[in-house]
Formats: sequence, structure tokens, C-alpha cells
Amino acid sequence: MKVLSGHKVGNTYAPGQVVFYEGNTCLGIHCIEDGSVALKKADAAGEPVVVGLRGAGDTLGYLAYFSGRGYSSTAVALTHSRICFIDRAVVRTLLQHNPSLGLGFLKKMASQVADAERDRVRAMTLPLRTRVAHLLLVLKDRSASVDGSGSIVIDLPLPRRDLAAMVGARPESLSRVLRELEDAGVARFAPREAVVPDLDALLDEVEGKEAPSP
Repeated sequence: MKVLSGHKVGNTYAPGQVVFYEGNTCLGIHCIEDGSVALKKADAAGEPVVVGLRGAGDTLGYLAYFSGRGYSSTAVALTHSRICFIDRAVVRTLLQHNPSLGLGFLKKMASQVADAERDRVRAMTLPLRTRVAHLLLVLKDRSASVDGSGSIVIDLPLPRRDLAAMVGARPESLSRVLRELEDAGVARFAPREAVVPDLDALLDEVEGKEAPSP
């Protein structure tokens, strides 16, 4: 902790500011103290596609550090964010003196691989309506509040084009599913928020208790 406290560098990022770029050499590890960050990768046409969201307590760049390759994605701040940077030489020193830290990173990487496999299976097998409901639950756990009527208000940190990419759909398909969820009374949608009157109804969607969209 003494080494870490003496060498970490705290940085602030405005919305839209890049933390690091896909393909660049990994210079160290970033730890999000506060805020939200989107991870983007270039698609076949060279357009950025959101592949993940990270928030307070998450660590960025450790896969690139351990693989010795460049960053596999571009990290962009979605909100005003405070991010701590630890130089790779400091990380090396910490790992040399704390084997348990290296084990912790291995467990984290194994968990990330398992999550990626689960997401891939979900994208191939589950109806789009179920995938959208699951994404809403993930976003609820990251940033949500309760309004005066008791409804859950979920922040949508990305435009619908990026949300569509996260569930493996075209924007028009996502819009159709959002209308279906509204018609079913599961949620109401604004450009950057979703209002869920009854969490059980959303959970039913994830569990497949509602008829899937055609």
C-alpha cells in the first residue's frame, strides 16, 4: 500500500475524453475511482462499437499488461470520471512482492473470459427482447434511482446505436423491442433513461416468462 500510494497518479476525465486508444502500447493499469467508461472496438468498417461498460471499482488495461500486447479496445469516459493510473514498472514491483495480487488478477481474467463466453452464448440463443431486458438489469446495478412513485429510473449512458451494438442488434430492431416493452408496461424509455414501474416484470422478461418477440 505504501508503494502504491507513493506512485499512483490520479487523473480526471471529462465526458468523451479518451483514457487510452485501441492498439497503443500498455503503459500501466487504470483503476476507476468514480464515473463511467465505455470500451470501444473498431468494427470491419473502422467504426467504433461499444463492447463494454466499466464503473467505479473496475480496473482497465490489465489484459494488455499481462499479454504484452497493445490495448484491445479504446476507453472513453462517459461521465466526469476520476481514474487512478499505476505505471507498469510499479505494477511489476507490486506483483513481485505480492504473489496474491497476481493470483487476484488471474481470477479476474478467468472471470472475464467466462463472462465473455456467457455473453456470446446469450447473443446466439436468446431472443433480442430477453437480451435487452438483461442489459437493463446490468445498467440498473450500475446507476439507478427511485422516483416519487416508486419506479426505478435507470440511466442509459449511451445512445441507442451503441446500446444496440451491445446486444448484437440493429438500431431499428432495438427500437422495435423498446416499443414492445413499453406496450407491455415493462418500461418507459426516454433518450437517456428507462423507467421501470415494476422490477418483477423486468425480471420475468429476463427469465423468459413473457412471450419472446417474433
